[in-house]
Formats: sequence, structure tokens, C-alpha cells
Amino acid sequence: MDIETKKLELIEWLIRLNDNSLIDYLNSLKDSEKSSTDWWEDLSSEQKRSINRGIKDIDGGRIHSHESVMKKYDRFL
Repeated sequence: MDIETKKLELIEWLIRLNDNSLIDYLNSLKDSEKSSTDWWEDLSSEQKRSINRGIKDIDGGRIHSHESVMKKYDRFL
């Protein structure tokens, strides 16, 4: 599929879209493309701390695979 076809399919999908939060997200994504600032600067202090905690967990080997989590919680679905 060529890029022009993909664009047209996205336009058709967007026209039918009624989810305000998704439209807001797409709009912010579009606007971020114009921005010269790094997205990191737009995060709150708590978001930055949370990301850094996650990185420390990964570096420390404190991780679980998707498969192990699904095995544990699959019975609740």
C-alpha cells in the first residue's frame, strides 16, 4: 500500500472518529511535531519521577515479562 492510500484511509477514519480524548491526543501529536522543545520538558515532575523509577527498575533487573503477568492475571479476565 502506498503512502497516499494510507493517508486517505487515515483521513476517512478521522472523519468518522467521535472520541474526543483520542482527537485531543492526535491533535497534541500533530502540534508536537511543530514544537522545537523536547517532549520530556512537557512532562510533570511526577511523570518524570515515575519514568526514572521505571528505568531504575529495569536497570536493577526488577522486571516481569508480559507472558508471566498474563499467566498470573489471566484467570481474572
